[in-house]
Amino acid sequence: MITGKTKLLGIIGYPVEHSLSPVMQNAAIAHMELDYVYIPFSVEPQNLKVALQGFASIGVIGFNATIPHKEAILPLLSEISPIAAAVGAVNTVTRKDNKWIGTNTDVEGFIAPLETTYNRDWRQTVAVVLGNGGAARAVVAGCAKLGCAEIYVVGRNAQKLDEFRNSWSHSPTAVNLQVSEWHSLSKLLPQTNLLVNTTPIGMYPKVDESPLAQEEMVHLPEGAIAYDLIYKPKPTKFLQQAQQAGITAIDGLEMLLQQGAAALKIWLQRESVPVDVMRQSLFQQLGFKD
Repeated sequence: MITGKTKLLGIIGYPVEHSLSPVMQNAAIAHMELDYVYIPFSVEPQNLKVALQGFASIGVIGFNATIPHKEAILPLLSEISPIAAAVGAVNTVTRKDNKWIGTNTDVEGFIAPLETTYNRDWRQTVAVVLGNGGAARAVVAGCAKLGCAEIYVVGRNAQKLDEFRNSWSHSPTAVNLQVSEWHSLSKLLPQTNLLVNTTPIGMYPKVDESPLAQEEMVHLPEGAIAYDLIYKPKPTKFLQQAQQAGITAIDGLEMLLQQGAAALKIWLQRESVPVDVMRQSLFQQLGFKD
């Protein structure tokens, strides 16, 4: 039951109605029998500053930020973590000492299924990231944190690729970062050990689309991993192609789950939260089977 003592958590975005964060966060909160509630807040871009002022005035403990606020929120925060500074985006904000503190748990979320499931020397890994938007930034930081030998970001717009590369020029996070235009994929794929799709191609409802053709996917070497940040449909066309080519496939649901769990640990100041409960709530909401 929500009372006047119930502590507030939430997520801001525009739009935010589709967010699955309230499903998994409230499932975890209920399981732990805590007097918290996690609420989605639709905040238009021009209202971001006043929303933070409002949150401070009503005692919000913390919140997630999603599109289009992850970068716009940076100048409104008192502090940001080194990883958020490296990525250039914040997805988790906490109220501490009357200040808003920002960090980025997307990097931890991206890495989690790779580190827990696959025992390999990532220092021997060549990573290719499809797309050069905001999601690609967290993936690049994650690949750098894993220690990947080479990181290639592939996009279709040469100017945006140059801007992406230059934005990392003063960061030690991605010293081995290179950018390439889409036509160079044919040369990159045979040496790619980790292929990550950060584009929206293949997202519901356009489930028959993929950033690659099947004949391109077969050029990946044995033991490669294909990772799609999209989690609906499950699997995406991109991951179906990977499986048909004998390539290990990872979808984006675990990243969504793990970044949310990392955020909840920060807000509650706990070492662990019920990740299995959160995962089950997502599967149930999306109509997936275990």
